[in-house]
Amino acid sequence: MEDFNKETQIQIELSEEIAQGTYSNLAVISHSSSEFVVDFIRIVPGMQKAKVKSRIILTPEHAKRLLHALKDNIDKFEQQNGPIRIQSDSGFLPPIGGIGQA
Repeated sequence: MEDFNKETQIQIELSEEIAQGTYSNLAVISHSSSEFVVDFIRIVPGMQKAKVKSRIILTPEHAKRLLHALKDNIDKFEQQNGPIRIQSDSGFLPPIGGIGQA
């Protein structure tokens, strides 16, 4: 039987198109019993509509790994650059949050 605890190296390819990235200033998160869905949206001032630019579907385990990875990276960023301030009175962007179960 193969030992699945051994570290394996995965070669990750990044195409030019994907490397450009997609800007998002809002994320909406929903979940079911078996998956988390994260919709990344770009809101433009003065526009009444906003389109989902990207949707990522994760297992609960991977969603929790993402949570820990983001926390670790935010901590490192703040150690180098100071605290990230969240403006609650901007009046434009809704907070990043969820809409409950999918």
